[in-house]
Amino acid sequence: MFITRILHNDRGGQIMLAVLAVVLVLVPVLNLLVPEGNFLHMPTYLVTLLGKYLTYALLAIAVDLVWGYLGILSLGHGAFFALGGYAMGMYLMRQIGDRGVYGNPNLPDFMVFLNWKEMPWFWQGFDMFWFAMLMVLLVPGVLAFVFGWLAFRSRVTGVYLSIITQALTYALLLAFFRNEMGFGGNNGLTDFKDILGFSLQSDNTRMTLFVLSGLALAGGYLLCRFIINSKLGRIVVAIRDAESRTRFVGYRVEHYKVWVFMVSAMLAGVAGALYVPQVGIINPGEFSPLNSIEIVIWVAIGGRATLYGAVIGAILVNYAKTVFTGLMPESWIFMLGALFVLVTLYLPQGLAGLVQNLKDSRWFHKRVQA
Repeated sequence: MFITRILHNDRGGQIMLAVLAVVLVLVPVLNLLVPEGNFLHMPTYLVTLLGKYLTYALLAIAVDLVWGYLGILSLGHGAFFALGGYAMGMYLMRQIGDRGVYGNPNLPDFMVFLNWKEMPWFWQGFDMFWFAMLMVLLVPGVLAFVFGWLAFRSRVTGVYLSIITQALTYALLLAFFRNEMGFGGNNGLTDFKDILGFSLQSDNTRMTLFVLSGLALAGGYLLCRFIINSKLGRIVVAIRDAESRTRFVGYRVEHYKVWVFMVSAMLAGVAGALYVPQVGIINPGEFSPLNSIEIVIWVAIGGRATLYGAVIGAILVNYAKTVFTGLMPESWIFMLGALFVLVTLYLPQGLAGLVQNLKDSRWFHKRVQA
């Protein structure tokens, strides 16, 4: 009943979640139950690839929440994604123990290589899974709160706010590249062995991560839809459409902005945490401003202010990236830019808007003929 109420009048979301449910049932069957020689068998590498796409879709939902419904074009959500990934990576590094290259039971390999003598204070606690998961939410959330409180109280909006968010992720990129920061420098964190005692190379573990990514995507979608359908959501949309009027009638606009920005950042952190054990590495390249811009392109192509459109855009664009970077690796960035320009000019509401326009057109023609 609760989910039905959340998805009321959200036909696109209902279809998207139904398809996701089918995928989450079908993929384990094809991978684990169908024998390898059968043409229906799905290889494990493809399961991992699909799991990565699902984490990207969750990240796209987080961006759509602040851009589509709050009107904040964030070019820094890649930073929140990366911070969640680093929190998970630090936990996975602590699980290696003496199985590393240097066999040190207390320090990760990169610290031994750099001749560090003891574990930095900010690595303490990451040997416990619950603490690492808390940091996955807390670190992006606190950063979003501090950044949002300062920016929104100063009434920074529009392109200026977008530039500041991009500057934030670039500053973190430069910081994490430094070896003395204690996060692996240019190489980042890698060579993970297991999670909660289960080998990351196991088919069952990879399938579990895939299913968890799908459940996180469904949970993130329902959370965002719940926020949008609530009174808070109506105020957020009012801020997007007429911020000055909303402030004039007595609402503390900056409070609503900070709260939604924090929720969005924590969703991005969860996406990053699920991404890292599936790809096996996290490095400062994830902070690249180009990554944050690419996330915005996913949402624009899928259709912002729909949530399910962000999911469609993230999966389609990343599938195309997988295909075309294999065929024409140097041309992909130009193709992505051309696609964004075409969508901006001819499909301002994205693919989701195109489908809705086609439905409205058919309905109109039927009414005329009647």
